[in-house]
Amino acid sequence: MTQITIEPARADRFADAEHALTGGGDGADCWCQWWMLAPKDFDATSHAERRERLREDLTAAVPSALVAYVDGEAAGWVKVAPRPAQPRLARTRNVQQSPEPMDDPSVWAITCFVVRTEHRSKGIASKLLDAAVEHARAHGARVVEGYPLDTEIKRFSSNELFHGTLSAFLGAGFTETARPGAARPIVAKALT
Repeated sequence: MTQITIEPARADRFADAEHALTGGGDGADCWCQWWMLAPKDFDATSHAERRERLREDLTAAVPSALVAYVDGEAAGWVKVAPRPAQPRLARTRNVQQSPEPMDDPSVWAITCFVVRTEHRSKGIASKLLDAAVEHARAHGARVVEGYPLDTEIKRFSSNELFHGTLSAFLGAGFTETARPGAARPIVAKALT
């Protein structure tokens, strides 16, 4: 029987984070820095520099991501952190339509999913989503938001699905709070 476990992404798990992020999709290019850097700064950094920024991120006292393991092998990743700690969110037109104040540190955001190709279609993203909600709750989040894609309205490439899918968020108890684009809802779940 397959065993799926989820752990905080910390400095001592950098090799696992690296493995999870490099098994399909844009993780090996982005290194989970897309939401951390302004567009011009993201474009100005190399893959190696983004990788080192991730290594630094994993030293934070409160982890900003979780790693999923399948039978002990790193298989997936989710980014979950206070919204103000992910600076690009405040500059993103779709996210600006959130009903929550952009600078409120009690509003956390789930912004990135990566599941290695060989572990897809096993429910790992849903388990990561549930764990991300509990991680945010454990660290004082009042609300957790997501910015998923509505795959019922539009078909997206697997690389675009790093946002997560609307159906997964709704299945985890989130509600839609805004729809800045036809297939781009904002969802939220109150935690207090």
